[in-house]
Formats: sequence, structure tokens, C-alpha cells
Amino acid sequence: MMKILITGFDPFGGESVNPAYEAVKLLPDEIGGAQIVKREVPTVFGKSGTVLEEAILTEQPDAVICVGQAGGRSGICVEKTAINFQDARIPDNENQQPIDKPVKEDGETAYFASLPVKAMVAEMRKNGIPAFVSYTAGTYVCNELMYTLLYLIDKKYQNIRGGFIHVPFSMEQAVDKPIGTPCMSLESIAKGLECAILALIGHSEDISAAMGTTH
Repeated sequence: MMKILITGFDPFGGESVNPAYEAVKLLPDEIGGAQIVKREVPTVFGKSGTVLEEAILTEQPDAVICVGQAGGRSGICVEKTAINFQDARIPDNENQQPIDKPVKEDGETAYFASLPVKAMVAEMRKNGIPAFVSYTAGTYVCNELMYTLLYLIDKKYQNIRGGFIHVPFSMEQAVDKPIGTPCMSLESIAKGLECAILALIGHSEDISAAMGTTH
């Protein structure tokens, strides 16, 4: 049986919940014949990658999907690229705020996700979930974790496929946000993640489709 490790961050930036892990917790333990293993990771530079590698060593997954919150985005974003750069606009949960630092001194400038990102987006859209390919995972802990995952795959775990998905604010989080703040129900986020996992299971290679951006 295929095993997929899926991680979600704990709350950060003054939020009481993080829709990433809340949605991950809603996922069934088996999707499309694959075993789903869930882990919470800390929103802390360095520590998130340590917890991730411990889970990889323990679980020996075939694929890893890390999930994080991108408040302000209007849909679920499957990330294509992680960059070797940290530039924290706000401190992490242990008050670290790296600025203009590499994630890994011996890493590549950037890595591409080895997930079928366009197929995942297409499957979510087919099921009524707003979804997009994103070409920037930011410069905060989300990008750092995605980069660390792909670095580990490149250096140690070549048989694993991996990548990152950003999710919007949950509806509960948007209650006190300014008018017009995009949000999505946790149930819809979980449904989108399930669609993404099904696309991963069904595609050893990504589809060819125009999903680029003009800015």
C-alpha cells in the first residue's frame, strides 16, 4: 500500500488555529487505497524540518505533502517552487526572525516540487474547489519547510515525491478580518486536499496544461 505523509503547521502570527492542520485532521486515514499519515509541525525555523525528517524516518512514506496557511489567498495553491532564502516579515513561534539568510548553505538556489502540481489543481477544480498553481511559497517557514523537504529528497530520499500546498484562511478566522478577506470552510479545504492526494496517486507524471501567471 502506498503511504503518504501529510503535515500541517500549528497556529502562528496571533491566530488561535491553523487551517492547515485543522483540515489535515479531517482527512480519512485511507484515500484511494493509500495510507494517510498525519503530523503537526511547529511554525519554527529549523524545527519544522527536524520534525519532518523524523516523521520521514519513522514512517518511510512514498510521498510527502506539507500544508501551510496563506491568509489572503482566495483558493488552495499547490506550490511549484521553493527557494533557498529566508526573509521573515514576522517572528516565528520561538521569536526567530531570519533576514536574508539561506535555508541550506549547500543547497541549490531553488527546487521544484516533485508532485504532479497541475494534475492536483485540475482535480480540485473538477470537484468545485478554487485552486491554482503558485510559483512562490513566500520566504517564511512554509517556504523553508518546502525547501527542506525537497533538499532532503535531493540529498537522501530520492525515492520520495514531495511538495507543498498553501490553504486560505478558514471561515472562522475571517470573522474578525477586514471585509473582503478571502476564506474557505475547513470541510472544503479538506476536500481539496483529498482531491490533491487522489491526483498524486493517479499521476506518476504531471499533466500539460496552461496554469502559469502573467505577473
